[in-house]
Amino acid sequence: MNWNEIRKKARENMKGYCRACKRCDGIACAGEIPGMGGTGTGRSFIANIEAIDRWRLELKTLHDIQKPDITSEIFGYKINMPVIAAPMTGLKGNAGGFLTEREYALMAAEACKNIGTIYMSGDANDPDMYPVGLDAILKTGVIGIPFSKPRTVKEIIEKANLAKKAGAMAFGIDVDGAGLIMMIRSGQFVGPKSKKEIKEIVDNIDLSLVLKGIMTVEEAEIAADAGAKAIVVSNHGGRVLDFTMGTADVLPDIVKAVGDKILVLVDGGIRSGVDVLKMLSLGAKAVLIGRPLMVAAHGGGREAIEFYLKKVADELYQAMILTGCKDLSSTPKVYRAN
Repeated sequence: MNWNEIRKKARENMKGYCRACKRCDGIACAGEIPGMGGTGTGRSFIANIEAIDRWRLELKTLHDIQKPDITSEIFGYKINMPVIAAPMTGLKGNAGGFLTEREYALMAAEACKNIGTIYMSGDANDPDMYPVGLDAILKTGVIGIPFSKPRTVKEIIEKANLAKKAGAMAFGIDVDGAGLIMMIRSGQFVGPKSKKEIKEIVDNIDLSLVLKGIMTVEEAEIAADAGAKAIVVSNHGGRVLDFTMGTADVLPDIVKAVGDKILVLVDGGIRSGVDVLKMLSLGAKAVLIGRPLMVAAHGGGREAIEFYLKKVADELYQAMILTGCKDLSSTPKVYRAN
């Protein structure tokens, strides 16, 4: 098994929805929603890639670091690599339906369990999607974080209670799903959340709260002040609002403002171990990866997801040796290219 073979198979199984490009950069699939592309012109998806590309690493080899430690700790749980499976749903509409929601959730959860990292499950307009992720967490025993869309406060609390029963280690809200027209048109409320509402949710759930979709210092501070334990700097993979900034462009200021108050995670365009190291060097404690795991699943199932995660881990390990980085608390300096 190699990555080119996995991509080739995925391209066949996702025909018409994803090209499984050599580099998943949002250019070929711009505007393809349903599908795996970015919304509108696709510029927000592309901006994520461009933002990561602007950062440079220093090559260092005159040192004694031969076996860097790539393990991390999230909410007291040790994970073998600082890479987390992002919440992904909507396989029929966005990936063609070769895999069902249940099949993908189970294989992704099993892969994360075997690799020793965190699995995040998602939510969508289909009411069956959220329970599928909970079932995967319960059946596999993976370290899991289910995410709800920004529904009513009452609905979110109910979903958090279900997550607790399934054995989740934390609970998240995709706050950047506030304008999802498909959900609104199907009669399901989604909308922005005020600081007061976030506090109400925090006070009424028995799990640490993660807010995904934070792109400004102002909202990162609101999340911290409201009692959330973590944020994910994210523009939803460029799928909700056209022409946003790339996540690597806004991450440093957010970490500077709230990094000592709240756990900061990030997603958006991360494709390799070098990309992971850049994001960690910009202050993130771990990263989320979405689309490549979906491609892997369609190109070889659980084994291909594990292959990809191991590939990223090996790339990170190598990059840490070549930058003189002994562990994730001593990440190298990065420099912004002109």
